[in-house]
Amino acid sequence: MIADSRKIIICVFLFVTLVLTGCIDSPITMTDAKIATGIDEKLMPTEVKDIFPSGTKTIFCWFQWKDGKVDTKITATWYFVTDDIRILDYKFAIPRKEGWGSVSLSMPEGKTLPVGSYKVDLLLNTHKLKSLTFKVV
Repeated sequence: MIADSRKIIICVFLFVTLVLTGCIDSPITMTDAKIATGIDEKLMPTEVKDIFPSGTKTIFCWFQWKDGKVDTKITATWYFVTDDIRILDYKFAIPRKEGWGSVSLSMPEGKTLPVGSYKVDLLLNTHKLKSLTFKVV
């Protein structure tokens, strides 16, 4: 009985290790991602770039996925790399098996993004699906 319990614990540990190291495929595939100044009426990115002028208030991270399960939970984690600051974790659910969408980083009224380097990671639990960098100059 104790030997069976140990086998179960070892199997669970091995499975979790394989998932976290990427040896087992995640339940979603990010096929594309872009940083942009906006999103149009069809939810597609506008003015795709990785360098933005000072005075920028909002940045969009557009992404496309496939092979997803409805309600898969994704986190967009935004960083201000210049000062090693984690700005925001935004959690959302994928509404269908494949498609595209976006998340944004926006400053409050009267404020703009500080000049420097930024990064956004799209994560499934701790598994990084996509990582994008950009600068405000």
